[in-house]
Amino acid sequence: MIKRKEQFKEATDLTVSHEIRIRFNETDPLGIVWHGNYITYFEDGREAFGRQHGLTYLDIAKTGYTTPIVKSTCEHKLSLRYGDVVTIETTVVDTPAAKMIYRFKIIDDKGEVACTGETTQVFLDAAGNLMLTNPPFYEEWKKKVGLLK
Repeated sequence: MIKRKEQFKEATDLTVSHEIRIRFNETDPLGIVWHGNYITYFEDGREAFGRQHGLTYLDIAKTGYTTPIVKSTCEHKLSLRYGDVVTIETTVVDTPAAKMIYRFKIIDDKGEVACTGETTQVFLDAAGNLMLTNPPFYEEWKKKVGLLK
């Protein structure tokens, strides 16, 4: 029996690494990154992924669709602190379903994984209707990057 999570494979060839420096305003009074900011770091990773692979929010909006996040998970492994330089690795998950799944690793300057996470986004048309199949622009993008033949 195939477990549901095992059906969908990370497209590791499409992984994008993006470096950021932890800013003072992202930390709590102890100088540790406030937990809610990790979701913002995931957004930074998605933005970098989109710029590199031609799938930015503006690109999507031009096709008449939006992609709201319907699920996000975040697992904290190590604390990050003000001034740390970290790398956000963002990988798209290849799924036949009408959604975009991204997986994230935030890696500290010692090469240790500080945080992992995942977001799921669905497709809404211009009227706000949920798409049950992949929109044409996404099918074309998947072909272009080698996820569809």
